Amino acid sequence: MNIERLKQKMVEFETAINHANEALMQQLVDSQAPFYTPIATEPLYGAAGFLAVVHFLRSGFADVHWKLEEAVAEGNTVAVRWTCSGTHSGEFMGIPPTGKRFSICTMNFYRFNDQEQIVSDTAAEGMIGILRAIGAVS
Repeated sequence: MNIERLKQKMVEFETAINHANEALMQQLVDSQAPFYTPIATEPLYGAAGFLAVVHFLRSGFADVHWKLEEAVAEGNTVAVRWTCSGTHSGEFMGIPPTGKRFSICTMNFYRFNDQEQIVSDTAAEGMIGILRAIGAVS
């Protein structure tokens, strides 16, 4: 696979998630690609799955924004370091809006098929994984 093209796909993906662009997302994500997320007990699939998380976050953080900081590719996989930020402006998981801002660093690994569409997304959960493990969050 052309590594530079896959990195460019991630730049397009950044645009798709920041603008909730369904048409672009459908071009970039295989319709059968599972997406595992804390907002659902079962995987979500395809562009609709990715966008469900975007809309979920926007319900509590209307200005949520992802910035692609770094992308490293090998074979059919791209590792991306994101900065995700926003302001708690709406109810989120039962918590009333606080007006507080957040900015976090996240890491995802995206695997592509031969059509250069995302077929899997593995997220490094970091601290949230620890908090879940001890029952502090679900």
